[in-house]
Amino acid sequence: MVLKIAAERLTTTLKSLILSNHLHPLRNHQIQIGRRFPQFQFHLTPANLHLPVHDLHLRRHPPVLRHKPLKMSSQSSPVSVPPPDSSTPIKTVKVVIKGRVQGVFYRDWTVENATELGLKGWVRNRRDGSVEALFSGNADKVGEMQERCRRGPPSAMVTGLNVNPCTEDPGAGFERRPTV
Repeated sequence: MVLKIAAERLTTTLKSLILSNHLHPLRNHQIQIGRRFPQFQFHLTPANLHLPVHDLHLRRHPPVLRHKPLKMSSQSSPVSVPPPDSSTPIKTVKVVIKGRVQGVFYRDWTVENATELGLKGWVRNRRDGSVEALFSGNADKVGEMQERCRRGPPSAMVTGLNVNPCTEDPGAGFERRPTV
């Protein structure tokens, strides 16, 4: 008897949770779960509750899994940039960004943007509260990165940008360096 009462309470509680969990009534006794997932629907009839049935358990054979060949990193890189030829001028600059630029993911944002543009170099915090970066690559791409640094990530507030030509070796890719 106690188990029967507990089962009834559990069923009632589950139904009330299902029905009160941000559901929006629709026509034909359908109730949709939230607005983000309209594909999940309950169909209510007076006697019972029906959930969508999937045919996975009805198949005679398991689904066929197709093997995709593994690509080398040079083939699968979505931002692969062709190597610069001798006709494109290489520009290297050192940039110091001032303002609210530390603690707002400015360095990670810089690495992401510089990699997207195919630049080489590095970025690091400085103890005076600024961020310093070295950009090297196609002159147009370096100019584009300078403009992006003037805006910075959404949480940053750039108040100053000092750009100086540089002859320092940028390295192989673009990296985040420790604070100096």
